[in-house]
Amino acid sequence: MQALKPPAEATDASSVTRILAAAETLFSDQGFDAASMSAIAERAGVSKANIFHHFSSKNALYLAVVKDACKESQTRLQHLENGQGSFVDKLVHFAQSQLQSMLEHSQTTRLILRDLLENGEHRGKELAEQVFGQNFARLVKMIREGQVRGELRQEIDPAAVAVMLIAINLYFFEARDVLRHYPAVDFADDAQRYIEKMLQLMLHGILPLPKEKQQ
Repeated sequence: MQALKPPAEATDASSVTRILAAAETLFSDQGFDAASMSAIAERAGVSKANIFHHFSSKNALYLAVVKDACKESQTRLQHLENGQGSFVDKLVHFAQSQLQSMLEHSQTTRLILRDLLENGEHRGKELAEQVFGQNFARLVKMIREGQVRGELRQEIDPAAVAVMLIAINLYFFEARDVLRHYPAVDFADDAQRYIEKMLQLMLHGILPLPKEKQQ
């Protein structure tokens, strides 16, 4: 009896998953320019024509890889927007979930950082407009709503706060292998503890509290 063929939709979905996984690995290991479509096709177990059936160009494939890695962050940010709790709770949860996503998708994170160093002027505009811009705008909106509710100072720039949150996580991602060798650092292997410490500094600063608040 002849075996039934899987539905075309299922086959396509499986091919796309393998193509994205292969592209993520090769782009990350070799960089965008060095990774060839032929090598990606071989690693994914598909033909080169099959890749171009799903993605119009190498650049479109690259952007699809980055977008796919950002899906979890988009979902988590949406949950924060619709969820309950104070602004501070939402901020902590966002920072923790974003860092977790960066660590889970370390190949793509390294790929983006490497690509920005090599092709920053062109790639930065493309990533801002097609990948990260919407999430960044949503984060700024969430911060602005915290100001409206009186949970943040009115004079601060919401975009600056959003940039600081992202920078905190990027530093941990890049420097944790060094941080764990500093005797005074006790959070290099604990991302959640790191976030809590950094946001405590971000929200309360390093200056001593006024005497009336210390009492």
